Amino acid sequence: MTGRSAGGRDSGTGPFFSRQIVIGYVIGALAGLIWFTATAANGVHSVSTQHGLELLSENRALSATIDGTRQSVTLRLAKADGTNGTRVQFSYVSQRGADIVNAVDEAKLAKGFNDQIDRSNPILDVLGELAPFALMAALFWFLSTRLVGQNPLGNFGKSRAKLVSKESPKVTFDDVAGADEAIEELQEIKDFLKEPAKFQAVGARIPKGVLLYGPPGTGKTLLARAVAGEAGVPFYSISGSDFVEMFVGVGASRVRDLFDQAKQNAPSIIFVDEIDAVGRHRGAGLGGGHDEREQTLNQLLVEMDGFDVKTNVILIAATNRPDILDPALLRPGRFDRQIGVDAPDLQGRKRILEVHGRGKPLAKSVDLEVVARKTPGFTGADLANVLNEAALLTARSNAQLIDNRALDEAIDRVVAGPQRRTRVMKDKEKLITAYHEGGHALAAAAMRHTDPVTKITILPRGRALGYTMVLPLEDKYSVTREELLDQLAYAMGGRVAEEIVFHDPTSGAANDIEKATGIARQMVTDYGMSADIGSVKLGQSSGEMFLGRDMGHQRDYSESIAEKVDAEVRALIEKAHDEAYEVLNANREILDRLAAELLEHETLDHTQIAEIFAGVKKLPERPQWVSSPNRPLPNIPPIRMAAFSAAQEDGP
Repeated sequence: MTGRSAGGRDSGTGPFFSRQIVIGYVIGALAGLIWFTATAANGVHSVSTQHGLELLSENRALSATIDGTRQSVTLRLAKADGTNGTRVQFSYVSQRGADIVNAVDEAKLAKGFNDQIDRSNPILDVLGELAPFALMAALFWFLSTRLVGQNPLGNFGKSRAKLVSKESPKVTFDDVAGADEAIEELQEIKDFLKEPAKFQAVGARIPKGVLLYGPPGTGKTLLARAVAGEAGVPFYSISGSDFVEMFVGVGASRVRDLFDQAKQNAPSIIFVDEIDAVGRHRGAGLGGGHDEREQTLNQLLVEMDGFDVKTNVILIAATNRPDILDPALLRPGRFDRQIGVDAPDLQGRKRILEVHGRGKPLAKSVDLEVVARKTPGFTGADLANVLNEAALLTARSNAQLIDNRALDEAIDRVVAGPQRRTRVMKDKEKLITAYHEGGHALAAAAMRHTDPVTKITILPRGRALGYTMVLPLEDKYSVTREELLDQLAYAMGGRVAEEIVFHDPTSGAANDIEKATGIARQMVTDYGMSADIGSVKLGQSSGEMFLGRDMGHQRDYSESIAEKVDAEVRALIEKAHDEAYEVLNANREILDRLAAELLEHETLDHTQIAEIFAGVKKLPERPQWVSSPNRPLPNIPPIRMAAFSAAQEDGP
């Protein structure tokens, strides 16, 4: 899809607010209230020394208690009716002790005064001061034991794995679609956990570890749960990041505890999601090889290698980055089997849509195979999101059935984002966008090796002001040089249309230029599709960037080669620009008609596009390419698919 851009886990300890926790909070609150009330009942209002002497001189005190130890005087004040009132207290320094005594003697105290002698126990006084802190500590201990177990300090190094028991809702292989090869490989794991004696009788050793790798959303976690559901064994699920803590040794302790639990409940399965968080290549950091993460990895290696043949504990791990895992983790004896889980093909996408379509009211006109054809490259998570978005759109419109319109809008939302209805474009900007998207579509239709154009729109969606959707009829796993050259011309079509029609290009082609430059550079440096550079891989892939190991990496080719690379990339872009210019000029009437239709309808589907492009003049065949200018052209003409298919039908 090319468009015109707008500018350039639960730890398994139960819920926090359980009944015990609420009771603990209530007890703590009551204890604090009782302590506060007791202290407040015995409390005395503190006043300044001067104010206390004034109360004595004004004869407002009924009685006075002098505490020489604490150097304080407590006065019982009289109410208006002469009865006892509040008590106040003021302090004095030892130098003023005689003055305080004289002031008390001269005051007319109705109930006299009392000299208080300190007979208190110092130990009890200290305990009284510490009582509130002891109460808070006991409350904290009670809450912590309820949150993390009876011994919180001991449980700090315990595993945080979540146990999926046999009674939990089961996920089986019937719930997994689009990964037939992975299911076939994992079938042996299920059979071994159910009937280990059959394998041990012939001396077979089941893989101790299975690594599932692939792009995000392809169903790696779902496959692991399906194995546990099929085998009917305990399933311990944990993330790689749950092992690593700031405290040294905690991760290793959690690894040991996890494997101990699994062995006690064998046969069982341990599933570690995102294992690259703990299994990265050792010795890659700047701080040496003794950090907490590497200690955790070392313990994991020991536990995996220490499995007994009859233990019946299997480790399944998932990652998106198998290239950064430590080699010791991937060797036979640990992860014996590595299973790639890629994006599903056409039939796989159809089956995934059928699985996620269960329970959803689909209209009779909906053909899931057509939806699968419109979603090449989509993962299982993407397809589930498409159906969910379609269901949400249906509910939003108060409809009862999910129809094709809702599915088309859902695909567009997943690919390009929601439609921005509030963005109002001026007429001139709409016209520029119409010709820009028309240039993309017409350039794609005029090439000989591009996929058909299925949709064109000038409605803003996401960050794009409009986009053109070009989708293959079948899944592809490799791309030819001719197809890449067509992609370059198709990417430059929008910019060229602006130049031809308005003679003043805009910034809307920034994303197109970026994509075209990336394709051209890959053709030169990765694919060996430049006769001048040759079939040489230039530069190192950034897929294994480790801090401290590759920070000082330099490019592995000279400045002169770098100049040639830049020249070849520029030549490919210029050639694509010229080809787009040629086909748009040759089909100018079709371009104008397409822009007019877009301005009127804003969105065109594949049937409308096919009718407009019925008379498109194709780009002439390019000259035959050879990998080196010194090599002569072969005498035998290249094989064309039409001729090859005819020869196959005729037979030998």
